Amino acid sequence: TTFDSIPNGWAAVQAIPEAGLLQIISFVGLLELFVMKDITGGEFPGDFRNEFLDFGWDTFDEETKLSKRGI
Repeated sequence: TTFDSIPNGWAAVQAIPEAGLLQIISFVGLLELFVMKDITGGEFPGDFRNEFLDFGWDTFDEETKLSKRGI
């Protein structure tokens, strides 16, 4: 399958090979079940870090955190 053989719009979904579509759905399911859990005790609603991913969030001051949540 080449990119040129994939049509535009919703017809593109029909053109995805079954194995590829299964991989996409499996990956999204894996993320939903094991990675992107909304745990209780997060710092704010929607805090999906799960006490694992930080990326320096704890080093920001409150003003910077508020600004970044609004972006």
